[in-house]
Parts: sequence; C-alpha cells; structure tokens
Amino acid sequence: MKRQRLRSTAWTVTCFLVGFAAGRRLGRQSSGESDTVPASRQIVHDANDAIVSTDGSYRIVMANPAAAALFGTTVEEMVGSPLTRYIEPAVTDGNADTGVDAETDADEALDVFRAGSGRAGRRATDYAVTGLRADGQRFPIEGSLSRANEGTPYYTVIMRDVSERTRVQEKLTRSHDQLRQLSAALQTIREEERTHIARELHDDLGQILASLRMDLALLQQADSTPDDSLHLMRGMEQNLLTAITSLRRIATNLRPRALDEGGLYFALKGLRDDFVERYGIPCTLLADEAELRLDDAASTAIFRIVQEALTNIARHAQASSVTMNLFRSNSELLVTIRDDGRGIRPEDMEKAESLGLIGMRERVWAMNGEISVSADEPPGTRIDIVLPVHGHLV
Repeated sequence: MKRQRLRSTAWTVTCFLVGFAAGRRLGRQSSGESDTVPASRQIVHDANDAIVSTDGSYRIVMANPAAAALFGTTVEEMVGSPLTRYIEPAVTDGNADTGVDAETDADEALDVFRAGSGRAGRRATDYAVTGLRADGQRFPIEGSLSRANEGTPYYTVIMRDVSERTRVQEKLTRSHDQLRQLSAALQTIREEERTHIARELHDDLGQILASLRMDLALLQQADSTPDDSLHLMRGMEQNLLTAITSLRRIATNLRPRALDEGGLYFALKGLRDDFVERYGIPCTLLADEAELRLDDAASTAIFRIVQEALTNIARHAQASSVTMNLFRSNSELLVTIRDDGRGIRPEDMEKAESLGLIGMRERVWAMNGEISVSADEPPGTRIDIVLPVHGHLV
C-alpha cells in the first residue's frame, strides 16, 4: 500500500511538471514570446501519458501522440476540436445528448480532475471521467489538471486509461460478493445439517433407546415367564442392531469411514458407487491406490472437491456418463472430472449463486492449487485440478 501511494505521488508530481511545461510553452507562444524551453516540446511529445491542452473555451490547441493513440485518432484531428469530443463529465448510460452546452460539460469534466489534485487518500477512480474514442467507444480515464495564466488561460490535462484497473476492481467486488454469499450459504448448510442430525438422532436412536428401556423394565418384572423374557431379549437385540445401523449411517454422512479405514482411493470408490446407485448415471473412476496415499487434510479436501463436482453434475449437467481421472505426476496430483451433459457457459461460472463451483475453487486455492472449468468437446463439462501434494504424502 505504501509503495502504491509513492507511485501515485510520483505520477502526480510528473503530471504537474509536464502540465506546467506544456501550459507555459502555449502561454508564451500565444503572447508572441520565443520558446526558451524547446526541451518541453520533446517532453510532451515523448510522454507515455496522454497530454491535451485547451484554451479558455476548452478547445484543444495541443495534443501529443499518446493522446491521439488513447482516443483512436490523430493529433491533427484533435487540434481544434472541443474537449467534449473526447471526454464526458461522468460515466453515462450511452446517451450522447445531455442537454447541457459543451463548455459547461467540459468545465464539469475538468472539475473532476481539479478534485483529483487533493485526493487525501481517496481512490484515483473516484475522480475518473468517461473518455470517448473516435469510434464511439467509452472508457474510464484518470487525469490530472494544471492551468497556465500567462496571457490567455490554458488548461493542460494529463490522462490515463484505467479500464484494466476498473475491470480488476469489478472482479474483486464480484469475488467479495460471492465469498459473502458462500459464507452465508455455509452457515445455512451447517444449521440444516445440525437440524437433520438432531432429527435423525431423535427419530431413530431416541425411539430405539426408549423401546429398549421399556423392554428392560418388562424383563425386570418378577412375574415374566421364560418365553416372554426370550421374546423380549430377541426384540432388544433387533433394536440394538437397528441402532448400530442408524449410528453408522449418521456417522458416514458426516464423514466417510473409508477415509479413515481405507484412505482416499476407497473413499472415492464408495462415493462413486453411491453416485451411481442414487442417480443412475454411470461413473468411471480411473486411479491408482498407491498414488492416492495422502495425509488426512489432503485426502479430506480432495474427497470434498470430487463430492461437490459430482453433486453439481447430478443437479445441473443432465449427463449420461461421468469419468473421474486422478493420477500423480512428480509432486502434483492431477484431477480431471468430465461429463457428457449440456456443458457450462462462461457466464454460469460468474453467477453469484454458483456456490458449488466457488466452494470447490476455495478448497483448491486453500491447497495452493489451480482449477479450471470449461466446456468440453463433445458437449459436456471438464474440470481440471492441479494440487501440489509433496507435503501430504504418507
């Protein structure tokens, strides 16, 4: 952040010096004085930033090649044109006619640049205006303004295209929104899981234990016959088996036993078998058990990534087959999941509600890995994941 402020300050100082030189040269030319600083002409001409000077009525009297390139035109075309031909006072919705005269529009645009000279820690984009290229394309501009008052007043504006910065900020804002929604969704899922577990414990284990208690109370009665006691014990045994089955099912839903007992390979096999049984979609697992011997943290993360991918396929892909390929190359695990469904569009991956993809991406990034999701040929979706596992081998 400190380096960014220093860079911004350096550019502001450079803008002031170049603008002062350009305004001073124009002022001297207008008053008939000889140009005593010919180097200023070369400075303005060779500057990487766009430099434009206008007279008091905001008509362009000087523009450097960088300005012409910025607006997609020529220096000759720019000189003599009104400033409003190339900048607007603010970003608009595409309406060219605002109903305000050109001089007022230009003055409003320059007011934005005047405000930028005293930023006081605010973002540079707070002072951006809209540029107009020769082909009508609009784009955001950041600028700095200087004024020369030697004779006729001249304004010199030094500008930069900040389109890329704007795109990055928009992407960052969208990413923050997605993370907030993901966090909210995770909270909701956690509460739903707690409710589900509580219901299962109450409906299954609670009722079974209550029944066992009643049977035990009957057994303790002195007047019960041997046949009645045997019948009660058999019922209690069946209830105990049911309770054990329910307990295992609840525990497996929370965390697959295969992850702890057999490792990642067998957990993925169980996940594949459950996917086929539940959704009726053929699924092929291509993997080697020896290559998937990883520690608990990596095994759990990879299992959840694949689980989320299969859940997304079942919900959205309309696929008739799935292939999962996991193999290790040196110290990286390469994971490819493909389906032959309807495919995925680029805009689908940017949707705020695509929480499954966001969750997968966050898990991959947490392991310092890379993930790409793309439409496959023939129609379908392909997920490619690269995970560094050199520190997770067992």
